[in-house]
Amino acid sequence: MHGYEMIQEIAERSGGAWKPSPGSVYPNLQLLEDEGLIASESEGGKKLFALTEAGRTAAEEGRTHLGKRLPGVDWEALSEIRQAGFGLMEAFGQVWKTGSKEQREKALTVINDARKKLYLILADED
Repeated sequence: MHGYEMIQEIAERSGGAWKPSPGSVYPNLQLLEDEGLIASESEGGKKLFALTEAGRTAAEEGRTHLGKRLPGVDWEALSEIRQAGFGLMEAFGQVWKTGSKEQREKALTVINDARKKLYLILADED
């Protein structure tokens, strides 16, 4: 798999919640290669990466450790929460970039009201 495919795969697996930039992926691929956890080969002008035996062992150990560290995590709900949060941030960003001063002020009010309402949920108040 080449780096761009990995970026797409991460975005897909995270439900769109995280799409890493090439600037964060490629240096990490180089680090993993330097550590002997992946190997690369050029094919058709692209650099393809694959786990080495040491990389497969490390990945399995990490998977086992993660399962012990995060038992009972509802990954589907977590994905929904991330999508909702990122969607809210995206909408707010659009208002902030393209909206008038009045629209920005309204957007800030909405965000602040939402935060307060979330805390009221914890307090079992309407």
